[in-house]
Amino acid sequence: MATWFISRHPGAKAWAAEQGLHIDQHLAHLDTALIQYGDTVIGTLPVHLAAAVCSQGARYFNLSLDLPADWRGRELSAYELRQCQARLECFEIQMIPASFAEALP
Repeated sequence: MATWFISRHPGAKAWAAEQGLHIDQHLAHLDTALIQYGDTVIGTLPVHLAAAVCSQGARYFNLSLDLPADWRGRELSAYELRQCQARLECFEIQMIPASFAEALP
């Protein structure tokens, strides 16, 4: 069982190191074919990739932030991530079959 940290941002990687997280693999982009049952994936993934991680029996921890609107689109340092209340939140995500989505207005 491996722990994966998925981020292309140096500040996020520095923040994870400050937290003392045990990380086996760091990748800028996730290839879900690498994930195995029982793995842990940490990052900020698009929902379809997070759902793929969960469907493979791995745990997904989102790196969540309370980000001010004017900070969007720029690189954040580990210090700025702490200012944004950076935290890991565990999510279990699954895709809903198309028949359910067709019921939407």
